[in-house]
Amino acid sequence: MGAWGSGTFENDDASDWVYELEQASSWDLVHRTLAVAAEPTGYLEAPDCSAALAAAEVVAAAVSRPAPDLPEEISTWVGTHRAQVPHDLAALSVRAIDRITVDSELRELWDETGEANAWSAAVRALRERLAG
Repeated sequence: MGAWGSGTFENDDASDWVYELEQASSWDLVHRTLAVAAEPTGYLEAPDCSAALAAAEVVAAAVSRPAPDLPEEISTWVGTHRAQVPHDLAALSVRAIDRITVDSELRELWDETGEANAWSAAVRALRERLAG
């Protein structure tokens, strides 16, 4: 899985996605990433899930509900693009999170580890920040 912890940014796929985000000049990457995970059909692969959770953290930061351990790169990007944040991204993020936590390869992988509860708690906290 390439993970060293249960946090959103503690895996290779999320780190790679953050690098892509740093190159992005608009919210299109965030929207596309979340849309893949929110789509109700097809099998949701772990890399797509990790990227979507990272994208959801970007949205949470943009709506002034950032994670306490938000990477500086995300804070900087959000600070530059906050005025352009599309209004529908929080709801899209919640839909993506709901799908990831119910039926995804990432969920299955965490269920096979001894850290599933920690991962679930981190994802629930993200969802609460977005829905609240």
